[in-house]
Amino acid sequence: MSLDLPYGLPQEQSMNAYSFLFCQTRCTALPSGALHLPDHDVLCVSDLHLGKSERIARRSGVMLPPYEVVETLQKLETDIAATNPDHIICLGDSFDDLDAAISLNEDMRLWLARLQAGKTWVWIEGNHDPGPVDMGGTHKADITVGTLTFRHIATNATAEVSGHYHPKHRVTGRSRPAFLCDTQRLIMPAYGAYTGGLASHAPELRKLFNGRIMAILTGHKAIPVPIT
Repeated sequence: MSLDLPYGLPQEQSMNAYSFLFCQTRCTALPSGALHLPDHDVLCVSDLHLGKSERIARRSGVMLPPYEVVETLQKLETDIAATNPDHIICLGDSFDDLDAAISLNEDMRLWLARLQAGKTWVWIEGNHDPGPVDMGGTHKADITVGTLTFRHIATNATAEVSGHYHPKHRVTGRSRPAFLCDTQRLIMPAYGAYTGGLASHAPELRKLFNGRIMAILTGHKAIPVPIT
């Protein structure tokens, strides 16, 4: 399979990451589900869904352990420390809804502010959080970095990075969140805790790709797996 040179770049063993070229841009898929663009000093994460437990409790009365914000921000802090990016893109559905953003407690707001310090931080609008949030940074519908355009939901555009679908891929009986990509489109896994996922073979996902697809599994190590 060729995504320019998907297997032509060395594995970043220090982070168990996987490096590849996508539309002439050097990318590194991190085991956490983040995407690093080292030549542009960009770290991208998608579908954090911060405040999911609060939204579920508010709407249904079902109480989940309220730890997903801490778990997600801890993971993000680790990835920021490892990659030291100048720019951070949150690729939509960063909050489970706008009320969940408003309801974040002061400690979590301060934590986000510390992560943003010294960084250019962009919130891409998602279907769960379509409006600006009072959390620092800037709010955009999409953003272009190098050859790539970042938006929340995939379109018919080429050289596109998106999220929204929370893709997962099953290998040897176990399903893992996964990046899915072909030569023109890359769909990122959900980064947040308490997020479900859509199987890689689902028609909603397969119709977005042309030709062969590569899944990059997340977990302890980012592992590329050709799936068609």
